[in-house]
Amino acid sequence: MSAPADTIVAVATAPGLGGIGIVRVSGPATRTIATAVLGELPEPGRALSRRFRGADGTALDAGIAIFYAAPRSFTGEDVLELQGHGGPVVLDLLVARCLGLGARPARAGEFTERAFLNDKLDLTQAEAIADLISAGSATAARAALRSLDGEFSERIERLSRELVDLRVQVEAAIDFAEEDLELLDGAGVAAGIERLRGDFAALERATEQGRILHEGSVVVLAGRPNAGKSSLLNALAGHEAAIVTPVPGTTRDVLRERIDLDGLPVTLLDTAGLRESPDVVEAEGIRRARREIDRADLVLYVVDSTDAEALGGLAADLGSLADDVPAAVVLSKVDLRDGAPPDTGGTALHVSALTGAGLDALRARIKASAGYRPVDAGTFSARRRHLEALRHGTAHVEAARGALVARHGAELVAEELRLANEALGEITGRVTSEDLLGRIFSSFCIGK
Repeated sequence: MSAPADTIVAVATAPGLGGIGIVRVSGPATRTIATAVLGELPEPGRALSRRFRGADGTALDAGIAIFYAAPRSFTGEDVLELQGHGGPVVLDLLVARCLGLGARPARAGEFTERAFLNDKLDLTQAEAIADLISAGSATAARAALRSLDGEFSERIERLSRELVDLRVQVEAAIDFAEEDLELLDGAGVAAGIERLRGDFAALERATEQGRILHEGSVVVLAGRPNAGKSSLLNALAGHEAAIVTPVPGTTRDVLRERIDLDGLPVTLLDTAGLRESPDVVEAEGIRRARREIDRADLVLYVVDSTDAEALGGLAADLGSLADDVPAAVVLSKVDLRDGAPPDTGGTALHVSALTGAGLDALRARIKASAGYRPVDAGTFSARRRHLEALRHGTAHVEAARGALVARHGAELVAEELRLANEALGEITGRVTSEDLLGRIFSSFCIGK
């Protein structure tokens, strides 16, 4: 896969008004564009204060220009950054000027894709850039930075080297066929496969935690009207994100709020109360609520602990949820309840949004449901595709072990080890396809 030969341009800062806006250019025409816009080619790596000129010589903006000469740039190509004022009209004028000088609009993530194609970073590091930008907590941001620094890649490469070393031993048996069984019967190969099994399992556990940090958890607050869902959302969020009134049906649409639970990014969804309603607007809100319930990572089914009718109908209400929806019962308003708590089988969480009682236990349940554990200093950012590739690699290592035990021959053992190594290569991009790259980089920002 060769690096592109054309030049790209895009706005590299977020849309909207801002004090500073950056236009980024990368490719072989960058020097020509820099000279035309600035009147000279800046010295590489040095900031130059200049007016940015249009085709007729008039000033489009004034700011800082920095030129990075290949290969010492983010993309590995000649790169120009024009740092001007952050107005959309000004930035559009600068992009149009660069387009007129031979550049084309960059696709989403194309600058990072070029960095990958030019061996400036591997695929896990490229994905870590997007993860860092979209991090939902400080913990997730630190994990993404560790991936960007290459910690995840290094663990993959160490495991890959183990596979290669073991393949060398196994393939020696193929080269010396008369000693095939003797070599395979030796303790070295069997011990090597056992080490690989343990190392794959350890990396899979770490990758799962990295995936949870990257994806976070989606938690839906569901229940009957006036169950206390919005009050609970506000208590978990730490501010008044939702409107709370005594009027049933106040929440008509899905309200989303991002929170940080000890580093775990959680998206809380407050939904319309579940009931039959002739009101068209409320009915649409209930339909949306059920849609979010069906795809939630966890449903907190909130029940007013002072409402005897709601408590009596709890079993039927839970039975209306899909069988594969993970749900936890939350008995709300416990500060208003008199007498003994209702019997719900001992699994319900007793919570007061007003006093804060039970909120710590509720937070712990959310984290446990996500499979989240305390993050150590070595946690890195990861994605679902990384986990799937590791599981494929583990399956091939298990197949190699099975072939060894069944004495099926060195060729089969070596082939399974080769396939396990290929699975690791899919993670870093050592083994990849244009289709995979397209899916990954299309999720990036334009200009990154």
